[in-house]
Amino acid sequence: MKIKSQKDFFSGVMFSAMGTAFAWGATTYSVGQGARMGPGYFPLMLGILLAVLGVVVMFYSLVVETENGDPIGKWAWKPLGYIIGANLLFGVLLAGLPSIKVPAMGLIAAIYALTIVASLAGERFKLRDVLILATVLAIGSYLAFIILLKLQIQVWPSFITG
Repeated sequence: MKIKSQKDFFSGVMFSAMGTAFAWGATTYSVGQGARMGPGYFPLMLGILLAVLGVVVMFYSLVVETENGDPIGKWAWKPLGYIIGANLLFGVLLAGLPSIKVPAMGLIAAIYALTIVASLAGERFKLRDVLILATVLAIGSYLAFIILLKLQIQVWPSFITG
C-alpha cells in the first residue's frame, strides 16, 4: 500500500507507539476491574485508546488521498528548544537544584518563567499578552493546587516568605 499522507501516517505511528508503551507500563500496576478499578486501570485504557486511535489515523493516511502527499517538513529546532528549555526551567525553579545550590523559587515564579520562555517559541511575542496569560495561569494553578487540592508546594521564593 502507498502512503498518501506522510504527516498522518507518522502521527499514527507515534500515537500507536506511545499508546502501546503506556498500556504496557500500566500492566505493572494492579489493573482491577471496571467496577473496582486499580491504579493501572485508567492508564491501561487510555493507552489502548491512544493506540487504537493511532491505527485509525494510519489507516486514514493509507486510504484518503491528499494533495502532494502531505510531506513531513523540516524539524523546527528553535521552537522545540524553547519548549524543552521552558519545561526544564520550570522544574528547576519549582524545586531548585540543591547540588549546585540553586534555591527553589516557588510555583508563581516558575509559572511566569515557563510562560515567558515557551511563548518565545511562537512567531509573535507580545510581552503584555504573555504576562496576562502567565497571571491567569498562576492564579488558576494557585487555586487548583494550593487551595482546592491542598498540595504542599512552595508558592513563593524563600527569601520572600522567610
